[in-house]
Order: sequence, then structure tokens, then C-alpha cells
Amino acid sequence: MTEHIAEVSACSVGTCGFNHNGCTAFGITIGGSQDHASCATFIDTNAMGGLPKVLAHVGACQRSECVHNNNLMCEAHDVKVGPGREAADCLTYEHS
Repeated sequence: MTEHIAEVSACSVGTCGFNHNGCTAFGITIGGSQDHASCATFIDTNAMGGLPKVLAHVGACQRSECVHNNNLMCEAHDVKVGPGREAADCLTYEHS
């Protein structure tokens, strides 16, 4: 079991209510579908959400086939979120 909690080091999704010069959600969940990972915390809104500072980490990862996934936790040093197949994808995702 991992003791490391991956931080969200970058988010380039301009329409997310949690992205204010970085991710202000307390934690994000990585979801998606087979062979694809997306930020399940993404909310397409102009409303300001989250904390008053950039602090986000990956709280849970549902992509068990990712090489960084250990017991549904992300062992990557950090993750980057940005546009991909969907508006907010985990750009750190690597299929095992």
C-alpha cells in the first residue's frame, strides 16, 4: 500500500470551477473508462469553487489498469490534468 499522495501539479482546463491558476479542489478523483482516464471532479462552470489556495491531491483513482495505481491510490509523483479525449483528462495516466 502506498503512503504517497500525488499532488495535482498542473491543470490546463480553463472552464473548470476548481481551476484558478491551479487546482483548488481539496482532492480530485480520476475516473474514465477502459484505457482512458479523466478528472471526475471536473465541473464545467464559471462559478468559483474550491479552497482559497492551490492544494489539490489525487484522493482516489478508479483506473486500476494505470501503472501508477496501487490499491486505488495514485503513486505518480504528481499528476497533470488537461484537455484530451474529454475536457479534463489525467495526462499522467499510463496503461499497464
